[in-house]
Parts: sequence; C-alpha cells; structure tokens
Amino acid sequence: MNKKKRIIVLFTALICFIAAELYAQKDISLKEVFKDYFLIGTAVNHFQLSGNDTLAVSIVKDQFNTVTAENELKWEPVHPRLNVYNFEPADLFVEFGKKNNMFMVGHTLLWHNQTPAWVFKNDQGESADRETLLKRMHEHIQKVAGRYKAQINGWDVVNEALDEDGTLRQSQWMKIIGEDYIAKAFQYANEADPEAELYYNDFSLENKPKRDGAVRLIKKLQSQGIKIDGVGLQGHYKMDWPSAAQLDSTIKEFAAIGIKVMITELDIDVLPYKDISAEITLTMDNQDKYDPYKNGLPDSAQKSLAERYSDLFKVLVQNKNTVDRVTFWGVTDKESWLNYWPIPGRKNYPLLFDREGKPKQAFDAVVKTSKIN
Repeated sequence: MNKKKRIIVLFTALICFIAAELYAQKDISLKEVFKDYFLIGTAVNHFQLSGNDTLAVSIVKDQFNTVTAENELKWEPVHPRLNVYNFEPADLFVEFGKKNNMFMVGHTLLWHNQTPAWVFKNDQGESADRETLLKRMHEHIQKVAGRYKAQINGWDVVNEALDEDGTLRQSQWMKIIGEDYIAKAFQYANEADPEAELYYNDFSLENKPKRDGAVRLIKKLQSQGIKIDGVGLQGHYKMDWPSAAQLDSTIKEFAAIGIKVMITELDIDVLPYKDISAEITLTMDNQDKYDPYKNGLPDSAQKSLAERYSDLFKVLVQNKNTVDRVTFWGVTDKESWLNYWPIPGRKNYPLLFDREGKPKQAFDAVVKTSKIN
C-alpha cells in the first residue's frame, strides 16, 4: 500500500472513530449510567410541561428518571387566595411524570417564601393566631398532597426551616405556631398520603453548624414517632464549596441517623460571588466583574467545571447505599435560575447541558464517575 492510500485509510478510520464516538455520546443516558446507583433527575417548569420548550423536554425524557416540580406545587401558585386553588399547572406536572414513568417529587408543602401574605393574616388583616394558621396548613396539605395521593412519590414537606447557625428560622410559621409547626406539617402530609416519602429540604447543610441543627431536628421528629424518610441537600454549589470531604462527611452523618440523602437542586455556580447561601431574597447590582463570561464559557473554565462535577459525583457514587436521588435544578444553562440570582441578567453555566441542549465536558466527566467502582 502506497503512502497516499495509507493516509486515506487512516483518515477514513479516524472519521469513523469520531463518528462512532459522537453517536455513542448521543446515546449515553444518565438514567442508564446511574441505574445501579441512584435516581437521577431534574426540575421542570411550566414552559416545558406545557410543551413550549421541546428541546428541554426531549432531554428530560432521554436522560432522567425523576422530576421535581420547580414552582407548580409551591403555595403561591397552587393556592393563591383563601379557598382558591389552581391545580392546572400541577396536573400537567403529574401527567408528564406518569406518562414518562418517572419518580415524582412535590416541592414544597411548607416554605417561608412564595407563600401569600393572606396565609398569615386574619379577617381584620392582623396576624393570624396559632389555631387559624394550623387549620390553614392542615387544609392546604390535605388538598394538595391528598389530590396527588398515590401519584406523587415524595414530598419536600418543609423547606429551609433553619438559619445558618442551626437554629430554627424565625419565619411566620415559627412565630405564630411555634417550633412544633414542622412536626405538624409532617403529620399532616403523612395523613394525606401515607405511602409518599417525606423529606426535609435545605441549603448549606454541608456547613457543620447548620448540619448539626438539621440532625437535631430530624432526631427530634424520629423520637416523636413522626415519619421522615430523607433529607435533601439542595446542592447549590460553588467551584470551591463544599469540598469533597465536606460533602462526604455530611452524607455519612445523615446516614448514621438512618435516613436517605438526596441532592435535590444541584447546580454549580461558575460566576464570581462568594456567598454560599441560597437565600432567594439576596440581590446585588450587576457589574462587569461579576459577569465575565458574556460571550461563552472558555475551554479552561469548561475543564474546571468538569473536574468539579467529577469530584462531587465520585463522592455520591461512593455513597450509593445512602444517596437515593440526585436532581439537577434545571435542564440546560439557558433556564437556570443562576442567570438571575443573586444578580439579574448574568450568563451562568451551571448545568450539564449548554444553551443549545448539547452535553458539556461536565456531562462526560459525570458519566465517567459511574465506572470508578
């Protein structure tokens, strides 16, 4: 074979190899890759559920086996006024989950944010009393969780009830009802659907003071015989927080008290901003120094993000007997909440799929962690 023919043969072989790799990558499905480890999923929004974002929907169907309602089941959209319920968006979520045979998570029955002001007021516009607020909580949980009994598989019953020091947040729920409002919420949720899994969900639990508070809270519920199946680590992570060791120790500490651990709202913020809180009321003015990747994420940053995801997923895979579910907070970078929080209008790149729905280097890095055991 002469030199020219050898070059043609080698070039043809290279093209075939690249095509095979691209085809193989296209066919890689996270739900298949991690089927022996944990459920893997995403949050879905009304734009997707209503059929307007067909790209995101195709990714969800191909890649994930569990979905969480991003907003459809929060108090404000589902129960905006006294005696008024709007179940249409939530019904779309449940219909989507059932049609695609997915584990469905309801988010969230009780939260201090996205709860209408009327919930905490009496007929005179003054602060409601304990009895009134407990009655409203009970009715809301019965109506919402009861409507989707034996359909929604798990509920974030209480969301973000702790401050950073591990003490109970002084929310309106806490101020009016008292600290037993959490126990009441879990009791009511269990009454509404005895088969559904029930979770406590919060951010920054990788930090020891807040984690200690969550452990105390869960152990107290357990000592009272109240059903609680798992804890959700929201997973709104930074490039330098938490460390892999922090995540590992957090998972192990919750495993020691006998509950499942879920990563419930996973994304990795690549933009400059040091506060590790995920408190949605935080805001800052936009400045160029806080928005360095307006024209796209450079290769060096793509590589760093991939390495970061790899380090975290290695911990999750190693703790597969405790970690029950990993859910990303969004499908593609385009719709991530981090484009608007805490600084509106930035371009962030926190997920595994880019704005065109293509898998990033981080996707490949995550897939490779499934082969470490």
